[in-house]
Formats: sequence, C-alpha cells, structure tokens
Amino acid sequence: MTHKKHLHPDAPLLFSDHQKPMTRRDFIATGLRRGGQAIAGLSLFSLFTNPNQAQAALSADLEALRESCGISVQGAGKIPFISFDLAGGANIVGSNVLVGGYGGQLDFLSTAGYNKLGLPGDMLPAIANPNTGLSDFINTDLGLAFHSDSAFLRGILEKVSPETAANINGAVIPNRSDNDTSNNPHNPMYAIAAAGANGSLMPLIGSRNTDSGGNSIAPARFIDLSIRPTKIDRPSDVTGLVDIGDLFTLLSQSDAVAVMESIQRISAAKMGKVNTQVTRDEVIKDMVNCGYVKSADLTDRFGNPATLNPLLDPDIVGPAGIFTLNEFDNEREFQKTASIMKLVVNGFSGAGTITMGGFDYHTGERGTGELRDLRAGRCMGACLEYAARRNMPLMMYVFSDGSVASNGRIDDSEEGRGKGEWTGDNSSTGASFFLVYNPTGRPELRGNTDEDKAIQQQIGYMRPDASVETSSAPSANNVNLLVETVLLNYMALHGEEGQFSTVVPGQSLGNNTMLDSLTAFNSIMT
Repeated sequence: MTHKKHLHPDAPLLFSDHQKPMTRRDFIATGLRRGGQAIAGLSLFSLFTNPNQAQAALSADLEALRESCGISVQGAGKIPFISFDLAGGANIVGSNVLVGGYGGQLDFLSTAGYNKLGLPGDMLPAIANPNTGLSDFINTDLGLAFHSDSAFLRGILEKVSPETAANINGAVIPNRSDNDTSNNPHNPMYAIAAAGANGSLMPLIGSRNTDSGGNSIAPARFIDLSIRPTKIDRPSDVTGLVDIGDLFTLLSQSDAVAVMESIQRISAAKMGKVNTQVTRDEVIKDMVNCGYVKSADLTDRFGNPATLNPLLDPDIVGPAGIFTLNEFDNEREFQKTASIMKLVVNGFSGAGTITMGGFDYHTGERGTGELRDLRAGRCMGACLEYAARRNMPLMMYVFSDGSVASNGRIDDSEEGRGKGEWTGDNSSTGASFFLVYNPTGRPELRGNTDEDKAIQQQIGYMRPDASVETSSAPSANNVNLLVETVLLNYMALHGEEGQFSTVVPGQSLGNNTMLDSLTAFNSIMT
C-alpha cells in the first residue's frame, strides 16, 4: 500500500479545508512561523572548570540589605512551572498518554474509541501478553501511564535518566477545546503567578511576544499586564536580560563587585549626612541606597555570562549535557527550550511557556505527527532532567488547542509505525496533562486505595467512543476552568489548596469536596 510521505518536522501545514493563515497565531499553528535560529560558538568562559558555580555572597554589611531592598536571590520559593503550548491541535491522549473511563487511565475504552485515537486493534493497551499476563502497550516509567510506543514518551525517556524518571508522576485531564482558533484561554501563566510564582529577574517568560507568552490566550480573569511575560526563545534573549555596564570588561568579577560595594558605602555615608529637605527624606535615601545595592548584587550574580547562558551550562550543552553541541546548534526548538528552562528552573523566572508550532498534523499520514511529537517529547524530557540536575522540583504542563482523530487507515511506513493516520480535526478527543518531578521521591497520588488513586490521576474521563464526557469534570468542557484546575493542582503541590478560593474569588470548580476530587497529588513541599 502506498502512503503519502511524511513531512519534515519544520515543514508548514496548509489544508484546503482550512482558511488561509491571517494572524500571528495562525502562522504559528501551521508551522509557518517559528523560533529564530541562534548561532552558537565557543568563548573564553567555556574554559572555566565550573562556570555555573554560584557566586560568593556580597560583603556582610550589604548582604543584610538584600532583603530590605526587595532583592530575591532564588525566586519566590515556589515550584518552577513550565508549560508546553502545542499550537494547532495535537494528539495528546490514546497514542501518547493513556486515557480511560470513570475508573481512570486503565478503565479501557472500546476498540472503536482507540481506533479514533490512532491505535489499531493490535496495539490496544487492553491486549495482554499471554506469556506475562501484562500489556506490552502500557508504560508507567513516569508514574503516569503512557502507550509504550508514545512519541512523547520515547522523546522524554531519551533525555531523562532512570533515576529522574523514578521521581516523576503525572495526571491527565480530558477536555474539549476549539480547533483552529487562537481564542482558547488555555494559558495558565498569570494564574500560576497569582499563586505566588515569581523570579529574581522577572515573574513570567514565554517564547512568543504575546500577552500570554504563548499561542493560546490566558483567561481574562487572571491577566495582569504589569507582569506580562518577557519574550525568550533563544540564548541571546537570556543573556541580554542583564546589563552590568562596562565595569566588568575592565575588571575581574570580584574586583567589579568590590568597586560596586565601595560606591554603595560611600553613597550611604554621604546620604547619612544630607537632609534632602523633602518630606519623605528616608524614602529617597532608601531608593538611592538600594539602587547601589541592586547594582552590586547584579554584578555579583550575573557578572559571569555562564550564569545565564544555556550554551555555557555543562548540564545543558556538552559531552555530559542534556543536548550535544551538534543538537543544540542545529535544532532551534532545543535552543528555545533550553533558554526557558534555564531561567525557570534556576528561579530567575517563576513560570514560562514554550510554544511549538505545526501540531495541526492531520496530513493523511502518521509520520509527520510522530516526528513532531517525538521532538516535543525530547524538549519535555530536557526540562525534567534539568530540574533533576539542579535538584529542583518542577511542574510541567502540556496542552494544545483542539485535537485530531483517525479514520482507522493504517500508515505502515517506517515513521508511521503501523498506527492510524490522522485525517481531521476533532475537538472531542482533546486533553492536557502534567508531570511533576520531585527530587526527594515520586509524588504521591491522593486516595486510600489503588482504585481511588487511579481515579485521582485522571481528572475527568472519556466515553467508550473516545469522546470527552463533558459532565465528568468542570474542566471537561470549559477551558477557563481547565486553567483553574491546573492552578488548584499547582497550589496543592505546595499544600496550599485551602487558599484556592482566596486566590480565585468566585472560583467555579465547586466546594471543598469537589476540589478534593480534582486534585491529583499530595504536597511535595516540606
């Protein structure tokens, strides 16, 4: 049987039954607009034995002023949060994360339902191996059950170590959202900031220059443009965040910090003898004094370019890095991912969105979608592994605007992998999921029994025909409430779910009993 050839992961997707791209988000969804290319090169700083070693503290007298001047060294003490916005309508469940009925992921759907999700009859998760009595098509290496041939899973497992995988767990959220529109309020960045997420450089970042930082918009009730996400999609965006002037080019870092400290002390001594003759004399003195403290702090923390530059981080790029130099040089999605995760995991930003375009891949064959999902999985795995190497927790959330479905025709090409071809949009097969990495052990699901825990791991459920049961959870048919559900689970990881109704006045998820049913994990914060 002859099949259409799969497209390159960067090829644009244009369909006769879709309107021509008109907006920036339309171009992103089709893959016509992507992140920029960065040119990587070596520098003298790459010769440092440990370029990411934390800089020494300021002198004791200035160190004491950091807190009073509102200087945050490691963010706000919240769990770093990274979301993947797969623009265009990706397949997230069935062929990737498993989804089931009321009983959870392994409350299996019908054969016709899995067929719609791109799985043929000989790859169903319910099929048991007669030799073991277990399914060959269920993988729980990450706690959350994936199809064993999931492209997301294969990509993640390429980048995470077995030790990292053992400390990951997740949950899936079946939900409908509109196809081929930028108006789905999917993005949770402002909601996560409302829960206290913040960074020492900026609150939020995103790979697109939009109010949400991504492709999909944010729910209107959470938007606060005073913390609009800073656009970051390449290493030069990261290194350009901090300008310490020319002093560092003339002096060593330690000497530059000493000069800045001396300037602060001289200024403070002079200001102490001056009366500005202004009613708010102390306020003015504090502003001047803190300005010098902040300058010294910036020089101390960021005078070494390796502090921010993902290319110079040996955990990210290099022989022992998550990416090889060749991978990093030749794949812009890796550069984008590395730039976001460098800032978020290290506490320079509280949360970030990575938008990847071209996921409207109902191209009449399977390979195009598999290759794009595989690359996305590698980016997801990179974020999780980097958090592990930094000994930091991480909540990673994956969503897409709409979804796709298969008519059952099989693509038996090498890249099609014997799965169903994607033949059209289908919002009823949509879902999102999140994974949580905890340095001290796999996050624990709520519930007293295995059956209870299975239900908690899937927030809502699908009908046997693989359509979202819209009455199964508030989030199932309301994208605004999907964001609230993600926020609730983020807060619960901190043990702060009891404050949810305060953070979201007039929240629409329900009473405390309902909130408990929508919460997957116990707190991982001690």
